[in-house]
Amino acid sequence: MDLKDVVSIAGIGGLHKIVGQRPTGLIVETLDAEKKRFPTNLSQKISILDDISIYTIDGEARLKDVMLKIREAEKAGTAIPGKKDSEDKIRSFVGDILPNYDKERVYISDLKKLVQWYGILNKELDWDALAKGGEASDAEENKDGKEAKEVKKTTKAKAAAPKKTAAPKSANVKSRTNTPRKTGGA
Repeated sequence: MDLKDVVSIAGIGGLHKIVGQRPTGLIVETLDAEKKRFPTNLSQKISILDDISIYTIDGEARLKDVMLKIREAEKAGTAIPGKKDSEDKIRSFVGDILPNYDKERVYISDLKKLVQWYGILNKELDWDALAKGGEASDAEENKDGKEAKEVKKTTKAKAAAPKKTAAPKSANVKSRTNTPRKTGGA
């Protein structure tokens, strides 16, 4: 599983895995022991974890990168605080993991949520694929300009090609005119 498959739904605790889609929303499954499935609707605020970032002094840090840093710290023997630990303990832990996070814009509730999400995702995520995905995105950004120019040329050629229009599906298509109708009155 990857972070693009995991969502957080406002008003509903925990994290959920995307199982399917409907015209009116998603079908999600809880990431707990119950594995309960339910549909969402368009009025619910849904956040995909792959799109979430944490404010830093320099800009933003993607959640994926922060989760990988937490994973490395856990492997090194650092104890991961729980969401019910003291605020100071959680802030110092996140300060060790991400020293330049913006302390004014990142609230303690966000940090508690980060720690809670890591606890949920620790057993669920494919950490090797997540780490390789980060390296692949860095490699794509550092490609030489020649390959990027070739991609741009092919997309311009496709855009310049004339588009074929489909014939109307029904022969009973009425055209509109600006001629006034005859009302037939006397």
